[in-house]
Amino acid sequence: MTSPTPRGAGPAGPPAEAPAGTDLTGRTALVTGGASGIGRACAVALAQAGAFVHVVDRHADAAKDVADEIDGEAHAVDLADPAAVETLPARADILVNSAGLQHVAAIEEFPPERFDLIQKVMVTAPFLLLRRTLPHMYAHGWGRVVNISSVHGLRASPFKSAYVAAKHALEGLSKVTALEGAEHGVTSNCLCPGYTRTPLVEDQISAQAAAHGIAPEQVLTDVLLRRSAVKRLIEPAEIAAAALWLCGPHSGFVTGASLPLDGGWTAG
Repeated sequence: MTSPTPRGAGPAGPPAEAPAGTDLTGRTALVTGGASGIGRACAVALAQAGAFVHVVDRHADAAKDVADEIDGEAHAVDLADPAAVETLPARADILVNSAGLQHVAAIEEFPPERFDLIQKVMVTAPFLLLRRTLPHMYAHGWGRVVNISSVHGLRASPFKSAYVAAKHALEGLSKVTALEGAEHGVTSNCLCPGYTRTPLVEDQISAQAAAHGIAPEQVLTDVLLRRSAVKRLIEPAEIAAAALWLCGPHSGFVTGASLPLDGGWTAG
């Protein structure tokens, strides 16, 4: 369910529509973090285009709800557990790495175990899923890897050492995948959104307020949207439309790219 527009965020963006001609009938997709936010929007968009979608999330009930909605299959998996990742389907034509988590703290106060967990979920799990699914893509001469990176895969912000490190690592992994997969008909790209209307962003407002020593209502205007020319949060459906385009008929020459969806953040 879309949250109300937070103060200072501007109006919500228009609903995103599937690019014309994107027909994924007969394709199978695997989407991590598929129970909410960007992952859920990607799962819905891919299913609407005809793909059968495996919805992967650690929240079993929420994953099942999404899978039931789109006639897909739910997988309740903790991506921090490599053994659990190995239980996921290997026969996927499309892999969307969207699962993520956040922790806001200065480096000297950052819990090492939290730093390690973020790398496991946001770097090691995508690597293991690539190892698992690329052989199927290579065998069929077609595959699409869409990594949900972030503007923080291109730029840094204070107090987010683990998240920024993980997104930068995901960018590198995506580029290596693009180079290795090209001869097999596989593309790999990153989408780099700015702050998105998701529970992950909304839940960090209080943490950002504490880290920066400001009131929560100032976080949107003074921190989250300060470097964005477009003064609103991006909607998950807008990111899903870009992911769907990367799986469509006009993007086969796009690989190894990082597409900013950041409202002009990286233009300055």
